[in-house]
Amino acid sequence: MASYDKPEVVEREVKDKEHKEDKKDEEKGGFIDKVKDFIQDIGEKIEETIGFGKPTADVTGIHFPHINLEKADIVVDILVKNPNPIPIPLIDINYLIESDGRKLVSGLIPDAGTIHAHGSETVKIPVCLIYDDIKNTYDDIKPGSIIPYRIKVDLIVDVPVFGRLTLPLEKTGEIPIPYKPDIDIDKIKFEKFSFEETIANLHLKLENKNDFDLGLNALDYEVWLCDLSIGCAELTKSAKLEKNGITYLDIPITFRPKDCGSAIWDMIRGRGTGYSMKGNIDVDTPFGAMKLPISKEGGTTRLKKKKEDRDEDDDDDDDEVYYVTLSCPL
Repeated sequence: MASYDKPEVVEREVKDKEHKEDKKDEEKGGFIDKVKDFIQDIGEKIEETIGFGKPTADVTGIHFPHINLEKADIVVDILVKNPNPIPIPLIDINYLIESDGRKLVSGLIPDAGTIHAHGSETVKIPVCLIYDDIKNTYDDIKPGSIIPYRIKVDLIVDVPVFGRLTLPLEKTGEIPIPYKPDIDIDKIKFEKFSFEETIANLHLKLENKNDFDLGLNALDYEVWLCDLSIGCAELTKSAKLEKNGITYLDIPITFRPKDCGSAIWDMIRGRGTGYSMKGNIDVDTPFGAMKLPISKEGGTTRLKKKKEDRDEDDDDDDDEVYYVTLSCPL
């Protein structure tokens, strides 16, 4: 045999060796695949025989049990169904609330409970949104606005045969960033004026600066002349405060001028006296009930006499009433 024939023999030996190794890998891979298929078949047979199955979950509701100017409490209801003959543990709950891809809040709830065999449980996930945290992080989120949100939840359960499973869930909606209404006292009309007892009506101007309507149910308030409280009350009053609109209300107040000291005398003499008003309003919103503060400080009052509108033939001077005019510094 010539010397130049030897490399061909070597090449054939190498090819034969590679072919045997490839065949061996194929046989090995086929064996592993057969083992996987066998385990899967056993799992399916056990599932069919004993009744094991994968649990399911769904977001059934999102509630806002409490909203004020500082925070919003949110509760996410998730219905989890367990088709298995034994209880399954809910190992962890991961949650994330985002708006336009930006994280608002996230958290982890470990050891979240157990889902009964062949049963269903509503799992409640409490979440708290702190508005200052949101506004300090994202400058474009303003008080009074409504922002979109997306809630993402991962439920991690441990199921026999299947092992640990992650059930991903999502839900979208809108959430408000509430803003307190502005309040002004346009004037005070005295229905009865005496130093023992004075009955008056406060003509209020309420400006709703939110991008959603407020359904007024009640208000409580207290009024001061200088630093002296002249009266307070709680009033059930129904009215609709249109979004980004102005609403006028008349509310009664009764006080004793003789208890007001020099403040009432300054007002009567036309010198003017400072006033302020503070209180709260109970309102309904598309997102739930809210209790919002109202306040006005730094106003000045002056008393003047003004005739009521009346028929031309009526010459009765009893239609003369007293008003307190109010102004505020810029």
